[in-house]
Amino acid sequence: MTGRVEELRSIDQATRLLGGSKGVVLAGTSGVGKTRLAQETLARAAEQGIATRWVVATASARGLPLGAFAGLLATVGDDPAQVLRFGVDSLLAPAAGGRVMVGVDDAHLLDELSVLLVHQLALHNAVTLVVTVRTGEPVPDAVSALWKDGYLTRLDVRPLSEPDTGALLTAVLGGPVDSGSVARIAALTRGNALFLRHLVTGELEAGRLRTVGGVWWWSGNLAITPGLAELVEARMGRLSERVRDVVDVLALGEPLDAGLLTEITDAAAVEEAEVRGLVGVDRDDRGLRIRLAHPLYGEVRRAGMGTLRGRRLRGRIATALAGSAAASADDVLRRAVLSLDSDLEPDPALLTAAAGYAVQLSDLPLAERIGRAAVAAGGGFQAQMTVVGALSGLSLYTEVETELAALTALARTDTERVRATVAQAHHLMWLVGRPAEAAAALDTAEARVCGDDARRQLIAVRAYLEAGMGQPARAAQAAATALAWPGLPAESVTLASCGLVAALAALGRADELGPAAAGGRTAAARSPELAFLRVPLAGWQVHGLRLAGYLDEALDVARECQGTTRDAVFGDDFTSIGDRPARSFSWVSALTNVVVAEAELARGRVTAALRLLREARVGLEGAGNAGGFLYFCLLTTTRGLALSGDLVAARRSLAELETQQHPAMLVLHPELLLTRAWVAAVEGAVSEALALAHEAAEVAASRGQLAHEVLALHAAVCLGDGSAADRLADLATRVDGPRASAAAAQAAALAAEDGDALLASSAQLEEFGDLLAAADSAAQAAVVYLRRDHTTQSKAAAVRAHRLAQACDGVRTPALAVAARPLSLTSREREVVTLAAHGLSNREIADRLVVSVRTVEGHLYRAGAKLGTSNRAQLATLIQYP
Repeated sequence: MTGRVEELRSIDQATRLLGGSKGVVLAGTSGVGKTRLAQETLARAAEQGIATRWVVATASARGLPLGAFAGLLATVGDDPAQVLRFGVDSLLAPAAGGRVMVGVDDAHLLDELSVLLVHQLALHNAVTLVVTVRTGEPVPDAVSALWKDGYLTRLDVRPLSEPDTGALLTAVLGGPVDSGSVARIAALTRGNALFLRHLVTGELEAGRLRTVGGVWWWSGNLAITPGLAELVEARMGRLSERVRDVVDVLALGEPLDAGLLTEITDAAAVEEAEVRGLVGVDRDDRGLRIRLAHPLYGEVRRAGMGTLRGRRLRGRIATALAGSAAASADDVLRRAVLSLDSDLEPDPALLTAAAGYAVQLSDLPLAERIGRAAVAAGGGFQAQMTVVGALSGLSLYTEVETELAALTALARTDTERVRATVAQAHHLMWLVGRPAEAAAALDTAEARVCGDDARRQLIAVRAYLEAGMGQPARAAQAAATALAWPGLPAESVTLASCGLVAALAALGRADELGPAAAGGRTAAARSPELAFLRVPLAGWQVHGLRLAGYLDEALDVARECQGTTRDAVFGDDFTSIGDRPARSFSWVSALTNVVVAEAELARGRVTAALRLLREARVGLEGAGNAGGFLYFCLLTTTRGLALSGDLVAARRSLAELETQQHPAMLVLHPELLLTRAWVAAVEGAVSEALALAHEAAEVAASRGQLAHEVLALHAAVCLGDGSAADRLADLATRVDGPRASAAAAQAAALAAEDGDALLASSAQLEEFGDLLAAADSAAQAAVVYLRRDHTTQSKAAAVRAHRLAQACDGVRTPALAVAARPLSLTSREREVVTLAAHGLSNREIADRLVVSVRTVEGHLYRAGAKLGTSNRAQLATLIQYP
């Protein structure tokens, strides 16, 4: 592999060291890349005209004097002193009086005479040495003296870190790699470059490492290739029967308590495995825990294990875990996974509990597998409920319909009927986009259940439905009614909180979002099955904070959601529980990426947002509409692409967005209109963009979505329309957050053509983090100053606008374009010329602006006369944003 970041850093460091010493010793564990690093160093020396020689020490050649150098020395003789002189002369011969660089690989395997020769070379002024040794292996004193006595400088080559693994993968694959895939691969290879190369090669050939939407993505379902298996087996060495049992038991059930492992296997064998570096021992609050020293040891041992042996060992481990006095939820899941493919009889209670825990970890494929086994074993309603939840999360909508019918048939009490109805409503509303049927299902259930407690649980669901349907006032009222009951179950509290947070976000009551979201998170923490609701809860909170202008807080909430979700899904590491795949599910990471991306884009971090959104799109592949998150993802992606200036990709994304409109997310319809507006604006159709922005404001106002109305009117202001100053000033008294007042000030300044006030507005917008709008306000100030012949102030404002735009990764907006290219054109002339610059014909421009072709021709003629050219290409050059 080429392009390894850590290797290149180390080579540069080694090269610097060579200038002040006789050479360098590269020390590291097997597979970290020290041999390749040494070879790269010699290759660089050769490029500079330095003669090079390469020597490889091996265990087989160790019994021969100068065995490692045998291929370089024609004759050796009997006198050691003469032999050493001849050896030095032979190695220096290619240099013809100049310098020579000698590389010695695996110097810890050198015979005594070879070590003496290396010492002689280290003393010679014309020789530079690059020597590698393997840490963890016995190193002869004569070899270690090379650096201890100051002849050579030692450089420890560390394993690849996760970021370096990602950089290396990106360089090798030639494109961005999904961060979840990087994390899984880095955890599995543990920084071993040799293992990494074989894993990537095998997964590429198998098609499991592939590009999705321009991003490399790995399924995580590793199949051990023969080459990788040979490397890992060589690393493990020969296993006695007793030690093999230790390794195999851990391969199926790691980590295990030290006492439990010795109970299943043999204490002496466990100790031997530790001495040989096959296992690692850690201490936690539960005592000593033992796991394999490298994740690939388990992968290789499981791949080669016979079916009967595997079933027997899984049964032994599961039985031992069942007898443990300090069993944890993790142990329950492990017992269940082990028992599925063991010689034990299925335990419905165990399987049902484990399936619920798998849901908490967001490992939905595993939850479905265990849940189905629990149903088959007689787990009843709760087991069936888990299957429905897992299938819903996996977007297997057809199967959900079947399993929902089975769930309804199993419901015997009001509580179970309510839970079945909630699952049905969730499916109908979010997954298949049939909100009217979801509402009807709630109506039917409310008529059938007895007691206020059951009805309040259904009202909690209705709150979320009303919020999604763009009825925030009704949603807030329903949520308040449900949450007023102190005995409301955790699931209902969480759902009502989701509805309340979404409603408060739209209503502009952002100051109430924190307590409302905190109540939902607390409730979700009480039940493992509710863990997945933390993401939409955070998503709506971030959305509301963005609308209000609390952008720092929005980013904090988003990142906290990403961190806590990663911890819940991935845990402390990516090792296996039993022989199931690593605890990872890209769908969950995708959801959190969408949340973080919205917060990042709101602060103008366009590149970071688009990177997250590309990864999210990959993670959502095959997940249908992902409960509405795909719609959310495409909204943010399209806006980001437009602002970045990638109009082809923006139009393509908008086309996909139009096909993915979610019927149960009408609350985001103003956002859809604004997304269309920004695409049109960056294309140059500013009048069309303004019409869309005002339409978005009208739609939002008609539904009481005051925060969305503010955002839409603010977009119109940034596009050059200050007519809504009074409405924004009124809204500033009715909604929370700094955005409304800042937008009102910008609108008033724009309407009054007050450059100083526009700069003050820009500073106000920058202060709360909206760099995009701050750049537009500064750009508008530059134009106003120029109209009044205040050239100095205009240039200063334009410089400020450019600085802010660069902080936003060079965004493209109409205001910035006008400030950057101040031309003596009317707004309509500029619009026509800009559309022409983007390749539209006169007919297409006329259709776009709803005018006649003759009108378009007239505008182009007048613009050409003012600019001194009638050439369409030259007009495009003059008008385009630099």
